[in-house]
Amino acid sequence: MAKDVIIACDFDSAEKTFAFLDLFGNRKPFVKIGMELFYSVGPNVVREIKKRGHKVFLDLKLHDIPNTVKKSMTVLSGLGADIVNLHAAGTTAMMKAALEGLTRKDGTRPLLIAVTQLTSTDEESLKNELLIDKPMAEVVERYALNALSAGLDGVVCSPLEAEKVHRACGKNFLTVTPGVRFAYGDKGDQKRVTTPEDAKKAGSDYIVVGRPITAAEDPVAAYERCVREFMGNVKEK
Repeated sequence: MAKDVIIACDFDSAEKTFAFLDLFGNRKPFVKIGMELFYSVGPNVVREIKKRGHKVFLDLKLHDIPNTVKKSMTVLSGLGADIVNLHAAGTTAMMKAALEGLTRKDGTRPLLIAVTQLTSTDEESLKNELLIDKPMAEVVERYALNALSAGLDGVVCSPLEAEKVHRACGKNFLTVTPGVRFAYGDKGDQKRVTTPEDAKKAGSDYIVVGRPITAAEDPVAAYERCVREFMGNVKEK
């Protein structure tokens, strides 16, 4: 299964986003569009980035009643994103409805993945705030199995849980893993983190990297370092 580094373009304007992407010249890294950029600019930013030749992970984490999510996914399916996500906590019924809404009349659709637990959530908050007494790894595995049974393509999880998810759900079930930082780097608001090299060893299929690249003095060099550590070589686009 192909692996890749996804850059989290968490900017608040199209101008900042395109200026950042222009740094890469003819290279076209896989990018994530999250809530900040999508809500500030609107859906057309997905189309514009796709026109530039990038693959897009649209990270909006839908979580609502099944009918609302189904209708929302029908809208999102027309934007051209390659991956779309939702929260696994919305239950299997919601995930099945999302898949139905995302599938176009010709049968095609983006990949659909489910967020298990955010990488900013640790065992303490899982138990004391969310009132979930099971260990984190067990919760993530259960959510991943729910997503698999609903027909989804994979999950968002910490690299720390990627291997366990693959054991439970199969090697072809995608693990998209944020919470990746360089060794000795600032963790920011992330709690369950690893390095790109360790994420590779853990079996992550895709790593999502934001501030270590976007806030770096040389973003292109930081991206290439991520690619080297995660994929073993600098990938020419």
